[in-house]
Amino acid sequence: MLHDGPPYANGDIHIGHAVNKILKDIIVKARTLAGFDAPYVPGWDCHGLPIEHQIEKLHGKHIAGDKVRELCRTFAGEQVERQKKDFIRLGVLGEWDNPYLTMAFKTEADEIRAVGKILEKGYLYQGLKPVNWCLDCGSALAEAEVEHEDKTSPAIDVAFPVHENHAEKLAKAFGLTHLRGPAFAVIWTTTPWTLPANEAVSVHPDLDYDLVETPKGALILARELAESCLKRYELEGKVVGSCKGAALDQILLRHPFQARDVAIICGTHVTSEAGTGQVHTAPAHGVDDYVVGKRYGLPVTNPVDNDGKFLGNVPALSVGELAGKTVWEANPLVLQELEAKGLLLKGEKIRHSYPHCWRHKSPIIFRATTQWFIGMEHKLDENAPTLRWVAERAVDETQFFPSWGRARLEGMMKTRPDWCVSRQRNWGVPIPFFLHKETGALHPRTSELIEAVAKRVEQTGIEGWFSLDPASLLGDEASQYRKMSDTLDVWFDSGTTHLSVMRGSHAEQCDFPADMYLEGSDQHRGWFQSSLLTGCAIDGRAPYKALLTHGFVVDGKGLKMSKSKGNVIAPQKISDTLGADILRLWVAATDYSGELTISDEILKRVTEAYRRIRNTLRFLLANTADFDATKDMLPVAEWLEIDRYALAMTRQMQQDAEADFGRYEFHRVVQALQTFCSEDLGGFYLDILKDRLYTTKVDSRARRSAQSALWHITQTFVKLMAPILAFTAEEVWLVLSGDAEKSVMLETWQPLPAQADESELLAKWTLIRGVRGEVTKALEDLRIEGKIGAPLQAEVSLQADGEKFEALASLGDDLKYVFIVSAAASSRLRKKKSLPRRWRTPSASAAGTCAMMSVPMPSIPTCAAAASATCSARAMRVPVPDDLSPSPERCKSPSSAA
Repeated sequence: MLHDGPPYANGDIHIGHAVNKILKDIIVKARTLAGFDAPYVPGWDCHGLPIEHQIEKLHGKHIAGDKVRELCRTFAGEQVERQKKDFIRLGVLGEWDNPYLTMAFKTEADEIRAVGKILEKGYLYQGLKPVNWCLDCGSALAEAEVEHEDKTSPAIDVAFPVHENHAEKLAKAFGLTHLRGPAFAVIWTTTPWTLPANEAVSVHPDLDYDLVETPKGALILARELAESCLKRYELEGKVVGSCKGAALDQILLRHPFQARDVAIICGTHVTSEAGTGQVHTAPAHGVDDYVVGKRYGLPVTNPVDNDGKFLGNVPALSVGELAGKTVWEANPLVLQELEAKGLLLKGEKIRHSYPHCWRHKSPIIFRATTQWFIGMEHKLDENAPTLRWVAERAVDETQFFPSWGRARLEGMMKTRPDWCVSRQRNWGVPIPFFLHKETGALHPRTSELIEAVAKRVEQTGIEGWFSLDPASLLGDEASQYRKMSDTLDVWFDSGTTHLSVMRGSHAEQCDFPADMYLEGSDQHRGWFQSSLLTGCAIDGRAPYKALLTHGFVVDGKGLKMSKSKGNVIAPQKISDTLGADILRLWVAATDYSGELTISDEILKRVTEAYRRIRNTLRFLLANTADFDATKDMLPVAEWLEIDRYALAMTRQMQQDAEADFGRYEFHRVVQALQTFCSEDLGGFYLDILKDRLYTTKVDSRARRSAQSALWHITQTFVKLMAPILAFTAEEVWLVLSGDAEKSVMLETWQPLPAQADESELLAKWTLIRGVRGEVTKALEDLRIEGKIGAPLQAEVSLQADGEKFEALASLGDDLKYVFIVSAAASSRLRKKKSLPRRWRTPSASAAGTCAMMSVPMPSIPTCAAAASATCSARAMRVPVPDDLSPSPERCKSPSSAA
């Protein structure tokens, strides 16, 4: 079972959506044809800020919460219907009349139950710590909702004065008896606005630090960075002492512009890659800062409110007030203050990568707030495993396509911080907790209350919580408790569908764990990860057995698609102009493990490839139109040898294609189908077969043998292409079955008749086809030289030895049909030396001799058409056997193969 990662119900689908859904559909259909029950339940992600943001744009802000939820639910439903129509147009097979929606009442209720299960396991906790905060959203963001873009920021080097009471301690650390003047610890930062929240300066315990005397005082600098720092400050310096960072631990410093002291502390997050080797540490504004600060017991002081403005109790600077200023407005004020105090060693603008909100495209901040987290290191008791340990084991047990996905997800599990799952929005599944007004503790009957809330939500949706009177559940205790208004991260919605959908709303269609999750490569930090963490927290394992990842779509120049660049190719346009099967063929033919390149030129090539396949199908259908397999099928033993070879060739192709479907290497399937069409069929078998099909008696053994092979080839080919060319396959199947109610997707892979000597046939005809390739090339050279007009004007004489001779000689006079020449003979090469090939061009036609051949024309029975100069029998490429008479209705010029 392939569980659908829900697209977000906002806006029309784009080319990335099409790639994702088509890949899923190919897998589901291939598994269905392989004989598996492979239901596909499509789904949609319906909650979250993007939809709420759309409602704000359409209806304005400051709308009552219940009205926001009503409008959001209606809007999401409309978007689902729009996207559903486009997905169906792509030929995706699924339960479109019964999809899963994260805003369905049952799904919302089961998501609440998932919160309760994770809480019971001890992984959910409330804490004050820095989170990604979007000032435009006014809410915390998940890691997957953050993208990095370039931003211009002020980069400053700030001197923190060493406290006078610790001057002697600093001197001792550097092996000196005393300091000869003031000393400073120097930090480098691109966020000056965070300095009011500074609580320490971090050094790496194992790095070497120098004390460098300069005209501006003695500066503490990492040895590896000291030279570049002095150059940046335009200072000369002399090293007067050295020590490890550990020796500086707990030396006091003065805050550069506030009347308080901070300390030097040790943290392994400090590097010598850039800056000064010392890190300004504000636990309220950075994850590393928070972690090292927690170890040292530093306060988490957050001076910034939800709107990104400094609180009223923030101390004023000598150059102006910070209170009421935004963090971006504070930056120049902080620089002015530092310069006024002589502690700004360097200030400049730099362009660097900075986290942005993926919705608003605006820079975010790290800000400590009280939120609910799923803890990677939290556990119920000392004997329980941490969530990180469980998740790492789950990654080990997962199969990855392509294999590099494992290392990516492994790395993320080793380093990812706790997951902030609470949001401060209206449109989302609520966190259904009652907190004590004084202590903030959860109600002691929380587990029981969660189930009571879930039952209400199951009946009325999330409004059942937001409209809930606490007294209806808590009775007299209601006055002591506060009902939470926070909602869950939308990634929690989709991340728990393994419980709310696979074992909830669609349990009959689904199974747990899913065989596969399939999404774009960005979902290693998104849905793959949120599903993994919730699965491990609830069940102790991943909710999937395998992960398949596809790349992003780029244009013909390798550039990301963007409306502003004008390089967007909409799937709707391709479907409307070229047909959905062209889009499906492009997806299948592209190696999805990397970037998928698309352009008008590429689509033209795909269209040409499709045309070759379609023309081959037309030939197959035309030449089996009068063939009834139930009456006309010959036993394989009665087939001509070349027909049996065609069957063996088809089986080999089918086995390879089935294996490629099983490995999810669809581009190899497409290559196999195209090669089979152009080389094995069009370039060989069908080319040779046409004369037998057009000139022998309708029900002759020779023709029925060919048709028997063609019937199996057609059945096999159509079924193999069905997962990819969905519409074309159904079109062909309608012709084959004659019944509009029948679908190729109700079939399984074609069971081909077995042949004991298939391997020998393949080996023999591989030799013959090799010789044929040489003959064809030589004939083409003669044609170019003007010595012949067509191959049928030539006779071929071959000399060979060993297996090659045996293979050629076994065909006897039929060898000329393989080469499509007027005559062909082979003889044994007795001497081991190179001999030239011999070609003989027949002389002009004599009486009783066909103008196209050097063999006498057999007697042909008279028919009405035979008198005509256009009768095909007058220009046949092979003599008609005396005992097989062409019927008048079949004296027509054969159509060419693909």
